[in-house]
Amino acid sequence: MPEKNAKPSIQVIERMMQLLDVLSQHSVPATLKQLATATKLHPSTAHRILGVMVDNRLVDRIEPGMYRLGIRLVELGSLVKSRISVRQEALPFMQELHRALGETVNLSVRRNDEVVYIERTAEGNTMMRVIQIIGAHAPLHITAVGKIFLAADTAAHVTAYAERTKLPRYTDNTYVDLAKLTSELDEIRKRHYAFDNEEAERGVCCVGAGIFNDESQLIAGLSVSAPTERFRKAWAESVRQAAERISRAIGYKTPR
Repeated sequence: MPEKNAKPSIQVIERMMQLLDVLSQHSVPATLKQLATATKLHPSTAHRILGVMVDNRLVDRIEPGMYRLGIRLVELGSLVKSRISVRQEALPFMQELHRALGETVNLSVRRNDEVVYIERTAEGNTMMRVIQIIGAHAPLHITAVGKIFLAADTAAHVTAYAERTKLPRYTDNTYVDLAKLTSELDEIRKRHYAFDNEEAERGVCCVGAGIFNDESQLIAGLSVSAPTERFRKAWAESVRQAAERISRAIGYKTPR
């Protein structure tokens, strides 16, 4: 008996999802006719399913025959969002990237004028000193992900950062001139990834890309670092794609 009822039950769920998808495309309440037409459901079928959704607050009936997404979806969405961990969502993608490239993969976030590393996937015998442990931090202008965050700032904010920090030099390659840093940030905005060419530490290079949340806000960065002799700029696209997959996993929708 359960097997006989399974298909109709699944069909009802599919129709509910169709109605929700159509409602999500309407910025104002939609009529029963609009919903039935868009989902190719008979009006009586759409009306019956919408009635159940109204009872469960998934849909609000504004007036007879007029519907919009319900408040319960907001409550559920907030609950899901509060439980999403960027680190938890990113880790499988980081491990996959590490297996593909065989180099250190880092996850970092911005804290004021620094990036802080919150996860790392690497071989245990790595000799790099910059990012040895989770919780390490570095100025924005000397790291690939840090420059991603600066590139997302306004020109005024970048200037203020330079004035506050004085752009301290870590190696001969560190950007200590605001005009040159600004030019580099312009290039980063165009290509959507950034390099650290031995700017934080001699002998170590890095490539990073941004991770965005469901509100299209830059909230973290993914990077791959390696000794200069092994580093390949061609990794940039793989890093960018992995960062985009993490973004989608936490709700980001790629602009059409």
